[in-house]
Amino acid sequence: MTKPRNPAAPGDQAPLPRPHWLRRVVPAPLLSLALLGLWLLLNRSLSAGHFVLGSVLAVAIPLLTAGLRPLPVRIRKPGTVLRLALAVVADTVQSNLAIARLLLTPGHRRHPAGFVHIPLDVRDPNALAVLAMIVCITPGTAWAEISLDRSMLLLHVLELDDADAIAAAVKQRYERPLMEIFE
Repeated sequence: MTKPRNPAAPGDQAPLPRPHWLRRVVPAPLLSLALLGLWLLLNRSLSAGHFVLGSVLAVAIPLLTAGLRPLPVRIRKPGTVLRLALAVVADTVQSNLAIARLLLTPGHRRHPAGFVHIPLDVRDPNALAVLAMIVCITPGTAWAEISLDRSMLLLHVLELDDADAIAAAVKQRYERPLMEIFE
């Protein structure tokens, strides 16, 4: 007769805890709540039918898109998130004013459009996704391409004066805080 192995014996790894059944059904609870709320807001109804259909969608969509999420997010410095958000809001307002100036006075363009190569130090897929969103919501800039090894970003800028200054600003204002948050 063999004696059962002691799970806490030295050198043995403890078995991984099995996820709770609710975690398997609702892998992203905050996303599910947001989807349900958005469904109810878009339909402007709190009827039982809309609540049931919204709940089905709120459970089904995260399950179907679970493979698209790169990694679980672990935010290391929440205070940096607030500072980054304020910087993005300020830059977006400033860019909106610059675009309004271009639209209202098209003959007074200061600089031509161009591309900027920005070397990247950030490697976390979530941080890169947030950087892409920041760049794309800021008027006058667009994420054009990223190298296969994720070391270089090609950014299109509507008015390009100094490529080095823009690269330094993106690295200072966005990349460094994202590295603090995600890496």
